Amino acid sequence: MVKHIVLFKLRDDVDAATKESELKAIKAGLEALQGIAPTLRSIEVGININANEKYNLALTCTFDDMEGLNAYAVHPEHVKVSQRIRAILDQRACVDYLL
Repeated sequence: MVKHIVLFKLRDDVDAATKESELKAIKAGLEALQGIAPTLRSIEVGININANEKYNLALTCTFDDMEGLNAYAVHPEHVKVSQRIRAILDQRACVDYLL
């Protein structure tokens, strides 16, 4: 199994109300991929409640293997959510490891 962990930091020029609504929409969009993206085994998405930290959103997923992760990355529904994220993204950090 492969664990896929991603942290997202939104741009500072995005106002607080827009950040809040976008984070909720992104969270819902990512969670909706469960059952749609066939290689996705589990997903957890959290909006950061600690204002002292710089990342706004955390994503944790599991896949059977890297091929499954790669298939998820190009799945049309995942691409739609990714485009929404990229529109307001400042930084992204990712780690993939074997369980």
